[in-house]
Amino acid sequence: MSDRIALVTGGSAGIGKNICQHLLASGYVVLNLSRRESGEKHERLIDMPVDLADVNATREAMSELAARYEITNLVHNAGVIRPNLLEDVQLEDLQYLTNLHLSASILLAQGALDAMKKAAFGRIVIIGSRAMLGLETRTAYAATKAAQVGLVRTWAMELGQHGITVNCVAPGPIVTDMFTEVVPEDSDKAEQIAQSLPVKRLGRPDDVARAVMFFLDADNSFVTGQYLMVCGGASLGSLAL
Repeated sequence: MSDRIALVTGGSAGIGKNICQHLLASGYVVLNLSRRESGEKHERLIDMPVDLADVNATREAMSELAARYEITNLVHNAGVIRPNLLEDVQLEDLQYLTNLHLSASILLAQGALDAMKKAAFGRIVIIGSRAMLGLETRTAYAATKAAQVGLVRTWAMELGQHGITVNCVAPGPIVTDMFTEVVPEDSDKAEQIAQSLPVKRLGRPDDVARAVMFFLDADNSFVTGQYLMVCGGASLGSLAL
């Protein structure tokens, strides 16, 4: 079934790994494009190691997968932060995040587009971030994450006629390896952040994966061009890490 093949980026850890687990549990064949293999063993999980910030490597990997699989579900989750205050921001970091968050989005979508149009069905979900609204030390990250919303809205307008929806899930503070590198999970700072949220807890990868699964559902064909904050209410006011 063409609508049961999903490509997920960054599926080897954190939110991406959880998304892969949800997809596998729902019967999808899952293609994981990630810098390292997932370490998961499943008959419907295919790992392809690639650095998605490398434009040529990404193009080649996507071309190979598109030749072998009819990819009609795409979740671009891979991302890094590269935090710095403005005076320390390096343009090399901005270029790296531009390649990873934006160029990869374009190349992956282009690679899957023929299969989606042929099937008259497609689901594209980009994992953004609540940080796109602004967050200290996130110049390059916030800028590229905000730009992803521009991609989503534009593609939704172009592709809706082909049965393809395009949406964004924007997580807030989610407890993953990326988060705990900055804020240890059991620290006073983590508790402070949790208590600053309306829901009084930090998020879990499952919270994000469930939102992704909603957008991927074949029945949800009337929702496109949207971004959904999965942030415990952090988008309602300021957030200080």
